[in-house]
Amino acid sequence: MAVGDVTMPLMHVVQGVKIGSTEAYVRYPNRRDLVIFEFAEGSNVAGVFTQSAFAAAPVLLSKKHLTENTPRYLIINTGNANAATGAIGYQNAEATCAKLAELTGVQANQILPFSTGVIGEQLPIDRLVQGIQPALNDLNADRWADAASGIMTTDTTPKGASEQFELDGVTYTMTGISKGAGMIRPNMATMLSFVATDAPIAKEMVEQLLKTTVEHSFNRITIDGDTSTNDSCIFIATGLAGGAEIQHQDDARYQKVLEVLARIMDRLAQLIVRDGEGATKFITVQVDGGANTQECCDVAYSVAESPLIKTALFASDPNWGRIVMAIGKAGVPNLDSSKVQVWLGDVQICLDGGANPDYTEEAGAAVMAEKEISIRIDLGRGSATDTVYTCDFSYDYVKINADYRS
Repeated sequence: MAVGDVTMPLMHVVQGVKIGSTEAYVRYPNRRDLVIFEFAEGSNVAGVFTQSAFAAAPVLLSKKHLTENTPRYLIINTGNANAATGAIGYQNAEATCAKLAELTGVQANQILPFSTGVIGEQLPIDRLVQGIQPALNDLNADRWADAASGIMTTDTTPKGASEQFELDGVTYTMTGISKGAGMIRPNMATMLSFVATDAPIAKEMVEQLLKTTVEHSFNRITIDGDTSTNDSCIFIATGLAGGAEIQHQDDARYQKVLEVLARIMDRLAQLIVRDGEGATKFITVQVDGGANTQECCDVAYSVAESPLIKTALFASDPNWGRIVMAIGKAGVPNLDSSKVQVWLGDVQICLDGGANPDYTEEAGAAVMAEKEISIRIDLGRGSATDTVYTCDFSYDYVKINADYRS
């Protein structure tokens, strides 16, 4: 059950992008599980990928192709991650690109492959390849919602965000989708996200925009602390809506695009947390007063990924001792616990490293019973701050992951 408002918005068409999908029976029958993106020649494309040492075959091949040529197509399958599959898995990723290249008349290294699903099983390559032509037959500019459904695995809802904005009198569109519900602790981050705009942006700026916005969106979420083998995020700028190309950060339009992309990325990332496997609550962990951003993140992730805290959140148990435990184990050098403050919502539970004498269990329990909860920590060491988003652990989290391969 997703937490909060997760409804799909109106998904505006992006000029220069077409999407098709089909039922290829990669793992389960009677569901869309193969998606193809086609974008106009001359589009600029950037990607960021998992830092896992066990990066999947499609991740390795996509990274290679991005350095070799200008991409024209993305192909995404769900149901099978094609990870930990050795040489055969890599060959299957290459075969997928080769078949799509044959059918579209582009070069194989102009195709970026993506997979998500079960790790350690070989792709049903014959069924996957047979699904490529039907997906191509479905290509249409207005298929974003279908694509959002077609890349889901344990997700309970499709995830999308879309905005239109104006630069120098020209209206542009930015639309994106994401998937992910478990194995989420991105490190760039099972999550996939694809965002496109028809604004004219130079390749170097596309890369910079993606790197900047991913760091404070997908790299600030966690469900279970596990970084997937397949995490990928792609940003495409077709430029087909016209206007002069944005070529440097000093261009006033760059800041506007950055603001829009940041909102899109934040929404897509937070939708993943709101749809966390078995999640019943959406949690914001904000750490202030750090000496630097890194130690704020270390503390935030230590709190957000603690099974003891996550289960207490599910039970609405204001056991604040678990929070200070997580702060203490985060590895902040020479942390003075007497300067640490902790709040649940607006209720201060820890004052100067000890129990707040004005705190009541009833007040803490009232905050913990809410569907959206904030935990705020002040380390009393400096002016740095950062925020991580997470969810609780419920009985259903265990059930979903125990039954995942069945």
